[in-house]
Amino acid sequence: MATSNTASRKRKYHESYIEHGFTSIITSKGEEKPQCVLCGDIFSIEAMKPSKMKRHLTSCHPEHANKDGEFFKYKAQAMKRMRLDADGQFQSQTKAAIEVSYEISLKIAQMKKPHTIGEELIIPCAYDIVRLLIGEDHVKKLSSLPLSNNTVQRRISDMSNDICKQVIAEIKNTPFGLFSLQLDESTDVEDCAQLMAFTRYVRDGHLKEEFLFCKSLETTTKAIDVFEKVQVFFEMYGIQWGNLCGVCTDGAPSMLGSRSGFQTLVKDKSPTVTGTHCMIHRQMLAAKTLPDILQGILENVIKAVNWIKRRALNNRLFRQLCQEMGADHEVLLYHTEVRWLSKGKVLKRVLDLRAEMCEFFSKMGQNEFQSIFKNQNLFGLAYLVDIFNCFNQLNLNLQGRDASVLELVEKFKAFIMKMQLWSCKLKDNKYFMFPTLSEMIETSGFELNIEFINAMIKHLAILCEEFSRYFPQLSTESFTLVRDPFGMNVEDVPEIFQEEFIEMLNDSLAKNRYQTIPLNEFWLSLIEMYPLISESALRTLIPFRTTYLCENAFSTLMTIKTKKRNRLQVEDDLRCAISTTKPKIKELVLKKHKQT
Repeated sequence: MATSNTASRKRKYHESYIEHGFTSIITSKGEEKPQCVLCGDIFSIEAMKPSKMKRHLTSCHPEHANKDGEFFKYKAQAMKRMRLDADGQFQSQTKAAIEVSYEISLKIAQMKKPHTIGEELIIPCAYDIVRLLIGEDHVKKLSSLPLSNNTVQRRISDMSNDICKQVIAEIKNTPFGLFSLQLDESTDVEDCAQLMAFTRYVRDGHLKEEFLFCKSLETTTKAIDVFEKVQVFFEMYGIQWGNLCGVCTDGAPSMLGSRSGFQTLVKDKSPTVTGTHCMIHRQMLAAKTLPDILQGILENVIKAVNWIKRRALNNRLFRQLCQEMGADHEVLLYHTEVRWLSKGKVLKRVLDLRAEMCEFFSKMGQNEFQSIFKNQNLFGLAYLVDIFNCFNQLNLNLQGRDASVLELVEKFKAFIMKMQLWSCKLKDNKYFMFPTLSEMIETSGFELNIEFINAMIKHLAILCEEFSRYFPQLSTESFTLVRDPFGMNVEDVPEIFQEEFIEMLNDSLAKNRYQTIPLNEFWLSLIEMYPLISESALRTLIPFRTTYLCENAFSTLMTIKTKKRNRLQVEDDLRCAISTTKPKIKELVLKKHKQT
């Protein structure tokens, strides 16, 4: 060891090292250390070797690996010009430059831009701004700003790790240790399966939702593959399965399978966990059933749209016809079975362009599609436009952050009651609740025949049955204790916290809080005073009931990982882009200078 230390002290900087992109710096302790002229990173004395310097250059700055010594000398001179004196001004400016590089790198990630934009666009623009607005003398200060492709990547990685550590620490320190997960799996631009995970837990008196990880599933996407990814992450950061109180996934067999699905594997680890099938997915499944007469209209409309859209010539001719007829739209919309509710927008566009489509099919000799726009079929199309609009509105109401099970259940109950009301109104020949249909009946002068009325009534009855089948908890699961604790009787409360419940009933301060603050905050404010009943309430409130955050994050992922950036390890960029937790940049800057 002594020999090694002696050798380290004898290593001195040689002028030839500039060929590998390194200059030297004298630290505050009087030690000479190697410093990269491209990123400004300072290394230990042991790194004062050509082989290590060359390795850093080729691995961290490969785009500059073939540059000559004059290029690196220019970079070194620019860096040395920033060393104003020995009283700390240089160190202060270097720290400032590194801090700026972190801030800019964070914004690059948040805006989902390529890492190369720093040196290709931001730095040149900054040079022009400073030169024209401030003065040529200040331009040289920008030369120490590290924003190369690899530097930005490292900065984003540093900030991602910092955010992840903060989130893990918050999870471990949350009251009762409770947290929940939502997970979803999808493929990226390279057809690589990506597993997305978000978490919800208590932080500073509020429920906080945060991005947890995005991991590639290298081979299969079976339940055990998903489980192992989560297990490895938990073990890496010391997260306990027993503290997991809820997990929400989509309805795929790999997730919900009763024997070997992911949720089953999770319950083997944590028997008290609440497993949930995403309510948004269930709503889409429940809305799929149609009576034969309405299904026939829908299928014919889709065929007509596809006949136009699948042929480039037809598409161009139809666009020209729409322009000539002064239509509000010029193109029809495709639908996708994966996004089944997209049919609503397709139907609305067809209804808006019905005159243009009739004219087009007549000119093209496609009389088979003319029946779509006959009066009774047109009434059926108008009804489908209205009912799909209702589905889409409900779907939008289910989306968003901070959605609690109480709010979602109430929305579904209200929608079912509305459908029951609509059915009664249809029996009385009232159509005002379907505005498109109502307007069409008034303007056409025709009456809706009994066959279509019965089809609509049957459809609403089927929908009520399907919603009840996909959401059995609407009638069987009670959230009264959480929603209206002061309206319950002591006998209806579990014995384990009946005494605590009595104390809360007679707490005027608790009653006042219940009436004046949101329900989540009310229960969080009682954690210390009434821990048993509060924990029970939190086990209802903390679990996710949709996978909205994962779905939204996949959209961000597709923006970040494009065909031109298909080799990007997307997790770090994704975490910096969508996390609500901010990286501690000043601490990261200090760590960069701890060697000096």
